Amino acid sequence: MNLENIKTLGELKESGYQSKSIKDELRENLISKMMNKETIFKGVHGYENTVIPELERAILSKHNINLLGLRGQAKTRLARLMVDLLDEYIPVVEGSEINDDPLNPISRFAIETIKEKGDKTPIFWLHRDERFAEKLATPDVTVADIIGDVDPIKAANLKLSYADDRVIHYGMIPRANRCIFVINELPDLQARIQVALFNILQEGDIQIRGFKLRLPLDMQFVFTANPEDYTNRGSIVTPLKDRIGSQILTHYPINIETAKIITQQEANKVSSQKDFIAVPELAKDLLEQIVFEARESEYIDAKSGVSARLSISAFENLLSTAERRALISGDEQTMIRLSDFDGIIPAITGKVELVYEGEQEGAHVVAETLIKNAIKTLFPDYFPEIKKLEKQDAETPYDNIISWFFNAEEDFELLDEYTEQQYKNELDKIKPLDDFIKKQQPNMNDTDTYFMKEFVLWALVEFKKLSKHRFTEGTQFKDPYGSFISGL
Repeated sequence: MNLENIKTLGELKESGYQSKSIKDELRENLISKMMNKETIFKGVHGYENTVIPELERAILSKHNINLLGLRGQAKTRLARLMVDLLDEYIPVVEGSEINDDPLNPISRFAIETIKEKGDKTPIFWLHRDERFAEKLATPDVTVADIIGDVDPIKAANLKLSYADDRVIHYGMIPRANRCIFVINELPDLQARIQVALFNILQEGDIQIRGFKLRLPLDMQFVFTANPEDYTNRGSIVTPLKDRIGSQILTHYPINIETAKIITQQEANKVSSQKDFIAVPELAKDLLEQIVFEARESEYIDAKSGVSARLSISAFENLLSTAERRALISGDEQTMIRLSDFDGIIPAITGKVELVYEGEQEGAHVVAETLIKNAIKTLFPDYFPEIKKLEKQDAETPYDNIISWFFNAEEDFELLDEYTEQQYKNELDKIKPLDDFIKKQQPNMNDTDTYFMKEFVLWALVEFKKLSKHRFTEGTQFKDPYGSFISGL
């Protein structure tokens, strides 16, 4: 049966349509999807065994939900994806401000319309995409905004006194009847506004300017909150917290593989960038490791969190850095270079909250430190470990590379303006480095080889086996004593 062809209350009754609450809709559709082994929260990664099972339990329990977690943990996305668990269409009394169910009207308008027109009452069908309402909690939000107020214009036009409930202008929550209603950053909402939500959540009463209306609103509330807000800006008042059925803790990705999936999914890669910029897998790993280092850094406020948006913005900056370089050098094809990672520093500095020690160091220095730490962390995953303390005459796999720099007649430089071929030719000059990569990573493809070579050089610098100097045109590498001798 095509429900949209049903235009009146009488036709709706004849069809055998049965009304159900929004929480029953969510529950029944969730059960159906689970039994059919469907993916329920598409595009959300890393929560398969933690957050999503808890969210599903909350929906099965028909609870209002509070998603508690740091910024950039997909809280709002989860709430929006719940729309997919609603019925595709629901009937609404035409002209109703609060989406009245024709079979169970609650507003004065709908009740009187049905009383007057009976089975000829016109109805329309509301699609599930329109059954989502969202409000960002800010200190300036008022009761009138979210619940309603007396409308003097309406009173004048209808020639009604303020004692008549028809002069009420409904706020966002009544207008979102039979919808999912999300309040983001709930602790930012003033306590008196939170108090106004008590009865709506529990009894379905709303009070507007002395009117006490019995409106059993049918709603699914989802709140989001950041734990930091509890101390810095406000808190969720206890009676409201008591009326929220389930509080679910969100978290950041626990491994690089999951983080990469999220970044690649969300990054706004321009199609032309996709076509001519090769991104080695190691470059993607390194970018995600930088974010992991930021979450552990002593210079960054862990309570504030490091959003997944950092890696997304950083990846976009990384591609654009390579694109700009290719445009200047005239290359039709290029690949990410490790020196391109200098281009992601603005994405880092704009998205981290520094503690006092970090402020002292400076945001730019902290960002550079994160990149260096990420290189040191990932290096042992690909190559033999470089120990801090070694015997004086002990041989290492890196001796030939270090000797090449020690015996080099001129400084080795990788200039930013090098074309792709010039860049490869320079790295190919270091024959011991080429032999080392072939021995340690024999299955490495050509696309990734040159990034890997540069990665080894940067890592040897971090482990104090080589020295590196960044200048305006590019980067210079020397043996560890080169800068000391040149300064004598």
